[in-house]
Amino acid sequence: MKSKQLSAGLLALALSTALASGLTATTPAQAQETIKIGELNSYKSQPAFLDPYKKGMDLALDEINGKGGVLGKKIELITRDDGANPGEAVRVAEELVTREHVVALAGTFLSHVGLAVTNFAGQKKVFFLAAEPLTDKITWSNGNKYTFRLRASTYMQTAMLMPAALATGAKKWALVYPNFEYGQAAAAAFKEMMKKAQPDVQFVTEQAPPLGKIDAGAVAQAIDDAKPDAIFNVLFGGDLTKFVREGTTRGVFKGRAVVSLLSGEPEYLDPLKDEAPAGWIVTGFPWNKIKTADYLAFLTAYQKKYNDYPRLGSVVGYVTIKSLAAGIAKAKSTDTEKLVEAFKGLYVNSPFGPFQYRAVDHQATMGAYVGKLAVEKGKGTMVDFKYVDGASVLPNEAETKKLRPAAD
Repeated sequence: MKSKQLSAGLLALALSTALASGLTATTPAQAQETIKIGELNSYKSQPAFLDPYKKGMDLALDEINGKGGVLGKKIELITRDDGANPGEAVRVAEELVTREHVVALAGTFLSHVGLAVTNFAGQKKVFFLAAEPLTDKITWSNGNKYTFRLRASTYMQTAMLMPAALATGAKKWALVYPNFEYGQAAAAAFKEMMKKAQPDVQFVTEQAPPLGKIDAGAVAQAIDDAKPDAIFNVLFGGDLTKFVREGTTRGVFKGRAVVSLLSGEPEYLDPLKDEAPAGWIVTGFPWNKIKTADYLAFLTAYQKKYNDYPRLGSVVGYVTIKSLAAGIAKAKSTDTEKLVEAFKGLYVNSPFGPFQYRAVDHQATMGAYVGKLAVEKGKGTMVDFKYVDGASVLPNEAETKKLRPAAD
């Protein structure tokens, strides 16, 4: 009997010791728990922008985690490719939330993909910071409580170009844009603003080739045949390069003002080299000419880490992570509802200076540079540029509420 009692006692002692040991072993792991952010993007289809974007995110992670992270925890970034497809993006977003247990989603590049994830975030009540997609629908007509957006939208960037567009005095305009959500939204915004400011304006042709499949010669010729006074361009990437080359060869741009979204960004300007169309009025990023303290600090850190110069994507990726860290710190939590409230009115410092996420529509006020293209030392660059604060081109609160029906 005593032998059985002794055995039972030893067994209990062994179990107790093992349990205590197990608790001790798990304590360091718990102390090292990370804050998981899920990021999805079109890495394979848009490498010119998204390779630098990933570098910008990694630089921000180094800086934040090197100082102890947020709320005493390091940020862990889990990235996935969205296949440049709305359906695949939603599948990936679901996987990040259910399998990886991320506290927030970020990213997307193409506007129709961003809209799909915006809808997912609203339905599933998941925080989503749309980093790059520019369609106005993300923060206005299709906006929801859980979605915020970083970059200046199509409306904002078009509004930044309007003073220069009107100053051309052109009456007849040709429009060329990629035939998907971003291009359609930009064209619609331009036409609306021009009609309001110049009622007698005429749009003599609209060329809307499929993204990545432009017949540049046919498009350039169609524009020339329409005999416009000026051209509004929204093409980017490889489509832009082909259009510029065909248009230059055919003399389409000669004697005509061209106003163009994004064309001053190094991602799209660099491939043109000395073929960059001098004189175009653009939004962009003159990376080697900005002299503000915030930007120079970022530039130094980026070049030290990568031995390369930043593209616009580098800034967007960097500020995406900085924004999420600032929001979590303000919320003092990773709880979704608290994070949403913290982002309303959140101030963030960026390489372009401080900006705010507006409470009324969840749109950031980070601006963009506007200037003219020129060729210097065999490369395209921006000259006569200025920084336009995003807040200066956004509609006021009353007007915004009409654009964002019952989103929250």
